[in-house]
Amino acid sequence: MERYRGRISGPLLDRIDLHVEVPSLTYEEITSTPVAEGTATVRARVEEARRLQRERFKGSAIYCNAQMGAREVREHCRHDDGCARLLEGAMRALGLSARGYARVLKVARTIADLGGETKIGLAHVAEAIQYRERSCS
Repeated sequence: MERYRGRISGPLLDRIDLHVEVPSLTYEEITSTPVAEGTATVRARVEEARRLQRERFKGSAIYCNAQMGAREVREHCRHDDGCARLLEGAMRALGLSARGYARVLKVARTIADLGGETKIGLAHVAEAIQYRERSCS
């Protein structure tokens, strides 16, 4: 997998926002009763997050966080000093480009929306960085 990933150019990888490893399940995991959120619950959270995004971008050509440009990211992805320090560390440690930085903020905004939060918090930024980190390591 690492060899294959090495053949993909950095600028192309930089355009992929979420990198999630999905391990194989054991028989016990497949046959056990799930304890995670049900599909209907997740769907309701996603629909609410999409409604928030439609409302946020009402009157513009943008309809979701992924479509934000630099100006919209500055306006809608404001964060506190703690988040800024975490992002600065991630940029150094992971070698994030300006594009990668903006994409982390867009994902953090979406994570906050899924949680019904109006502000991006440290946990949202940390989770968004984790999704990027898998591609950079």
